[in-house]
Amino acid sequence: MKELGRLITAMVTPFKDDLSIDFAQTKKLAKALVASGSDAIVVAGTTGESPTVTWEEEHALFMAVKEAVGAKAKVIAGTGSNSTAEAVENTVKAEGLGVDAALLVVPYYNKPTQEGLYRHFKAVADATTLPIMLYNVPSRTVTSLSAETTVRLSKIPNIIGTKEASGNLGEIARIIEETRHIRPDFTVWSGNDSDTLPIMAMGGYGVVSVASHLVGLQIKRMIESFAAGKISEAAELHRHLTPIFNNLFVVANPIPVKYALNHIGFRVGPLRLPLVEADDKTAAIVRDTLKQYKIDLPLG
Repeated sequence: MKELGRLITAMVTPFKDDLSIDFAQTKKLAKALVASGSDAIVVAGTTGESPTVTWEEEHALFMAVKEAVGAKAKVIAGTGSNSTAEAVENTVKAEGLGVDAALLVVPYYNKPTQEGLYRHFKAVADATTLPIMLYNVPSRTVTSLSAETTVRLSKIPNIIGTKEASGNLGEIARIIEETRHIRPDFTVWSGNDSDTLPIMAMGGYGVVSVASHLVGLQIKRMIESFAAGKISEAAELHRHLTPIFNNLFVVANPIPVKYALNHIGFRVGPLRLPLVEADDKTAAIVRDTLKQYKIDLPLG
């Protein structure tokens, strides 16, 4: 399912001052992300504040973004849960709404075994025809999806790839190496902007990005340069982008990126509790970082 693209943005959810979803800004942002290089958009993922967005709001977001981007980009619905029954129900609903794929995070808090993880993802995959992207982010879920379990899941036809945000390059290398022998079309996307080039160097395909809200065209140029064999050019771009990659995570995502978007004049509003606005130190770091870059996101 490489047609999902190399550059996928995990989109923030714009809120109004009363904390209701700003659907007009949601559509505007989706279009702006496509204009600045995104091949696909993840809706209601971690960056979209999924823990505090209701299922009904998520479904409305899926439809709004799909309407906004049309055929210009793919829409990947964040339908994961730590309840398998809820993940199944939400994924089936998303399929009925016409999304292009689903992103399923490793179940959090209840700490399943690897066998439990396998059965969880298999249950969702069996309930839908949507392409499924696994999402391994142990810094948030505690439990990590092992390379062995990922390889095992790759044998399920509609589990088409994984978003790897573990930072464990050894495990990621194992996934890439072992799946290429049994499932050559299984795709690995980096889940951390700072890991994109190293993961691509091992055979990964692209990134599910946060920084692409701001420097999408530059990230896309880095990815395309590497894919075209222009290694030095890609490495130079990676080095240049490293400060913004790192400083958008100086505190929990999406606090810095929402501050950055509001600061440059693209209003995405506040955050829902328990997330709070950037403090003075974080805000200063983000502002100073933004001064180093040309912003690719169209503001008009």
